[in-house]
Amino acid sequence: MAGLRLGPLLRYTDGSCATVWVETDRPCTAEVRCADGSHGTTRTFQVAGHHYALVPVSGLTPGTTTEYEVLLDGARVWPPPDSRFPPSVIVTPSAGAGIRVAFGSCRWSAPPAGGKDPVGPDALDALSARIAADPRSARPDVLLLLGDQVYADEVSDATRQWLAGRRDPKEPPGDQVADYEEYTRLYYESWLDPEVRWLLSTVPSCMIFDDHDVIDDWNTSAAWLADMRATPWWQERLLSGLMSYWVYQQLGNLSPDELATDPLHAAVRESPDGTDALREFAARADADPAAVRWSYRRDFGRVRLLMVDSRAARVLDEGRRTMLDPGEAAWLREQVLEGRDSYDHLLIGTSLPWLLPHLVHDVEVWNASLCGGERGARWARLGERIRRGADLEHWSAFPSSFDALAELIAEVAAGPGAPATVSVLSGDVHHAYVAEPTWPGRAPDARVAQLTCSPVHNSVPLSIRLGFRFGWSAPARALGRRIARHGRCAPPAVRWRKTGGPWFGNQIMTLTLRGRSARLRLEQTRAERDGTTVLRTITDRELA
Repeated sequence: MAGLRLGPLLRYTDGSCATVWVETDRPCTAEVRCADGSHGTTRTFQVAGHHYALVPVSGLTPGTTTEYEVLLDGARVWPPPDSRFPPSVIVTPSAGAGIRVAFGSCRWSAPPAGGKDPVGPDALDALSARIAADPRSARPDVLLLLGDQVYADEVSDATRQWLAGRRDPKEPPGDQVADYEEYTRLYYESWLDPEVRWLLSTVPSCMIFDDHDVIDDWNTSAAWLADMRATPWWQERLLSGLMSYWVYQQLGNLSPDELATDPLHAAVRESPDGTDALREFAARADADPAAVRWSYRRDFGRVRLLMVDSRAARVLDEGRRTMLDPGEAAWLREQVLEGRDSYDHLLIGTSLPWLLPHLVHDVEVWNASLCGGERGARWARLGERIRRGADLEHWSAFPSSFDALAELIAEVAAGPGAPATVSVLSGDVHHAYVAEPTWPGRAPDARVAQLTCSPVHNSVPLSIRLGFRFGWSAPARALGRRIARHGRCAPPAVRWRKTGGPWFGNQIMTLTLRGRSARLRLEQTRAERDGTTVLRTITDRELA
């Protein structure tokens, strides 16, 4: 009898349909059956000896909450008979209803129940516990996971032992993952967490990768990439990372209509073994990043979400470095401006923050100038060493892209038809803050904010905490200006100020959007004396 290895994950939902992702332990027919009679059925597909299905569910009624179960070859496998959680449900939005968008990034897998957690309580575990305790209470309508869903280069002790059982850890890449099978182990460990498993089965999710989904500082520079390609293990690591990302994350980001016309999805499903087709796709993405688009758009009523790939879409040649290749930049502009009077709120999800502490921004711009040769070859070599050592590879490390995004946001945020808010949602930097920009001589009609929330479950050393706090200060701003002058850097096209934070801890942000109003809440985890974990509100404020 077929068994459920991982999942279900509720991914896409709209008023009448949904998709549910599962991994099974053998080929089978996967079915999602809802209490209202709606259902969906599909055969599993195979990649590298693993079996998966993304089940489309149709016939749902807008504005309803419907319990569902998962069956494999006709036998029910979800919910488990001994489940301590409420039934998993599909909540379909109704026309004109508001939406709650929860988001965060950077999640190490939590240790098994009863194990000591070196980085404190997991925010997703705490969110799951709260919803499970009161299923009728307010819950997120969608959960945005903005990168580092798994850590391919920083594995747990249990995974390290598992890796040592299948290959020699003294051989590169050591105790980092090397191939597709080892990536599946990361997802299994992370998503089998009981609280997270139930949460992802009942709250729809959208995902995008960041560096640790492949390796720290992925695509920092052309020199970095050349060094990685010279190693004997990099090619397999990258292809396996992209293949597993497509299976475990990207596939569920797509709508049923997009899936129906996606040639890769068709090729993988129609083949007895989709490994070769998926591997060829990953190889094409590596050889020509512009040939593949990982970014995507979701519309939730009058809220538009654009999830932007700020890792694989980079142009790394020093003479023309950009965060987004020309095709990706054109796509983003088209999605922002198309029918802008049809949405009230624009959300731009990018794993890396657009607006950083001023000192960090100025150092990254200075470093980009040095690496580009502004101060000569000796400074360029030093700049590359600094870039890698200090992780200087955010939007501000690509100054033309930083300014282009600033200009695009200014354009959409002003004039007739402007949305009420434009929010850039990011993670990566292991703290949370709110920053708001202004444009010299231009007054946007929309409220514009950089909303950064990280980590969901990770840590940041005290030295880094102090550094980020200092980075926002007036002395740091003056120091940053002096550094930028050394690099002969032009001033940025936008100014900004911190209006909230920095906050440190395991945390999650929620935007509640109704009509043209927007409210922001940040919550952090707290361990109670009885061993439970709760979320406590750190800030709750109106954005519009």
